[in-house]
Amino acid sequence: RQFCEMSNSNDDDIPQLSSHTLAALQEFYAEQQQRTDSGGNDKYSIGIIEENWQLSQFWYSQETALRLAEEVIAVAGEGGRIACVSTPSVYQKLRELHREDFSVCIFEYDKRFAIYGEEFIFYDYNNPLDLPEKIAAHSFDVVIADPPYLSEECLRKTSETIKYLTQGKILLCTGAIMEAAAAKFLGVKMCKFIPKHTRNLANEFRCYVNYNSGLDCE
Repeated sequence: RQFCEMSNSNDDDIPQLSSHTLAALQEFYAEQQQRTDSGGNDKYSIGIIEENWQLSQFWYSQETALRLAEEVIAVAGEGGRIACVSTPSVYQKLRELHREDFSVCIFEYDKRFAIYGEEFIFYDYNNPLDLPEKIAAHSFDVVIADPPYLSEECLRKTSETIKYLTQGKILLCTGAIMEAAAAKFLGVKMCKFIPKHTRNLANEFRCYVNYNSGLDCE
């Protein structure tokens, strides 16, 4: 009899507990949404948009994204313009730093990145020069690019975009097997710095530049 009374008491409590839990959850999600809508840090966190392997997406590690972001900031200089071509994790790290002394655009096929507003430029490497009129030729101090596929065709087409955007300086991230093609299409050389990803990839990745870079001092 006592056991039954305890059970009934517990049953009576369950709806009240559930309503409190639901209210707390709703408050939590409302705060998360407000933080995202107001452009808080979470919006720019690497991994907030998950990798889509069908689009050959592999995000850089936090350390690599920060190192590359610091590199392009230094290269662009104060008031500089940075183009991130198929490098969303570098773009996210740049914006996470909350610095106002440079401007940046993200050129990306994945429209999930349209959450970044006017800084998002839809980009399909198959149509390398199909860009909005507002993107003038040679209007970026530095371009950092990571072609989505390790193929000469993909690198050749992406190179057209890079050469259109940059005033001269290029930072390319791609597989070590693309070294000869990278030199042929962009005149870049391999750096000592080795970029890392959040997942272990089968192919060795490297960075390539066409200027004197701190990435070559690693």
